[in-house]
Amino acid sequence: MTNSISADWWRQAAVYQIYPRSFSDANGDGIGDLGGIIAKVPYLTDLGVDAVWLSPFYPSALADGGYDVDDYRDVDPRIGTLAEFDDMVAALHGAGIKVVVDIVPNHSSDRHEWFRAALAAPKGSPERARYIFRDGKGEHGELPPTRWQSMFGGSAWERVTEPDGTPGQWYLHLFAKEQPDFNWDNNEVHEDFLATLRFWADRGVDGFRVDVAHGLKKNLDPAFDALRDILLSRDMFHDGEHPLWDRDDVHDVYRAWREVFDEYDPPRTAVAEAWVAAHRRGRYASREGLGQAFNFDLLESAFDAARFREVIAHNLDDADATGASSTWVLSNHDVVRHATRYGLVEDRTPAAGKQWLLDGGDPAAVDAEQGLRRARAATLLMLALPGSAYLYQGEELGLPEVGQIPDADRQDPAFFRNPGVDIGRDGCRVPLPWSREGSSFGFGADGAHLPQPAWFGEYSVEAEQSDPASTLSLYRDALALRRELQTEESLEWMPAAPDILHFARPGGWEVVANFGAEPAPLPAGDILIASGPVAGDLPGETTVWLRAPGR
Repeated sequence: MTNSISADWWRQAAVYQIYPRSFSDANGDGIGDLGGIIAKVPYLTDLGVDAVWLSPFYPSALADGGYDVDDYRDVDPRIGTLAEFDDMVAALHGAGIKVVVDIVPNHSSDRHEWFRAALAAPKGSPERARYIFRDGKGEHGELPPTRWQSMFGGSAWERVTEPDGTPGQWYLHLFAKEQPDFNWDNNEVHEDFLATLRFWADRGVDGFRVDVAHGLKKNLDPAFDALRDILLSRDMFHDGEHPLWDRDDVHDVYRAWREVFDEYDPPRTAVAEAWVAAHRRGRYASREGLGQAFNFDLLESAFDAARFREVIAHNLDDADATGASSTWVLSNHDVVRHATRYGLVEDRTPAAGKQWLLDGGDPAAVDAEQGLRRARAATLLMLALPGSAYLYQGEELGLPEVGQIPDADRQDPAFFRNPGVDIGRDGCRVPLPWSREGSSFGFGADGAHLPQPAWFGEYSVEAEQSDPASTLSLYRDALALRRELQTEESLEWMPAAPDILHFARPGGWEVVANFGAEPAPLPAGDILIASGPVAGDLPGETTVWLRAPGR
């Protein structure tokens, strides 16, 4: 019989995202690895997280940071081996930390054995049927099947050279051309991914983060050809009729996955990366599906009390209606870090963060002190919410975005495919600083695969670990308190001024967040933790947790 407490660990978990290539480098080659993760298990234990989520660690040409997967059942030799993966799982489980891994089902790498077989096989073959191949338009098939543009710029179709050397069919790639899309109407694709899920679950993996979960099923009706920018269009997100995103039949896939998850004791879990309309998110998070879906609403919001309350209330209502567990996230490997976003002199949204990068990432355009102050306040508020909290490596250090990286050192394909339009995501993927000094600030023996700025040492673990006022100390203290206080029950909103959010949680504790610039009266109670110094009134851009009087 399943242990219900163990089975539901994920519903209120604090999950720490590790971008393996940039976390810790044990062998000194400039690339983070599984040995580095194993060495930092004590750090993760001290931090107080319940689980780690590993971004892709599979063999890959890194055309898209590892999301172009060559082999779904192996480890990139630059990162480690399957034996080291087993050692890592054992070390994390030994510390009471669960393991979640990224799964990338929308597309493979163009180096995957199936795609190589497809290129070697003729038109109409079973090998090509695993992907989405189509004849081109024009007199000689020289034009792509549709005018669709990929997410990374340029056509969403790539023409292949046939085995006899002649120009041939085209294949669909919603992202980079090195990432051909699978054909999820093909049963072989279904069965192979079920085998992959079992492969990792059998090795002790507790859950999966599903990349582009809303993109598997597709309708290639020629009538949609007129929609050139269809991948960027949200016009049809709301009713399941978009030809490429969030189609109703994608949930047939996840019902089959759920059957696999439930073969295990406790059942494996999953969280969908599904950029869909809010009212459609619950379908991914259902008990018959993946169980959770990312809520990016706070991440996309400016630092504003009314907007935060609207997002929180809406998502808690959705969770109540569907029986799902809410998810909260402020930073990840795809967006400008929130300590920088909140410090931008004007607009504080992710879109503004990208524009700041395009404008050169000038540090003078960021109020770093305000950004960090707001980031600490927002994080402490987020950690007090019912549901799972997803943290991105380095945010516990208050790490800012690295805005200025020489073009020659950039790696993100978005930068190369959209020059002058998309600067890419390298700035939030720069390897972590562990020590104040050294060629890689303790990341590895000598150098790092992305350049670290000279000021990185100020944000290192060494610089912060013994400072009770540091951001690292705030995260450690907050996560320890969260584990003690957190319950499944929802919150109760309390009356408050426009710039204040005030709510009570079961067990007699309350949360007060001042989004304004001026101090505000602080309700009575003993302060359990504060995001910044508090003496008397509650300072602007500060959050506190209180023990209510008499509780």
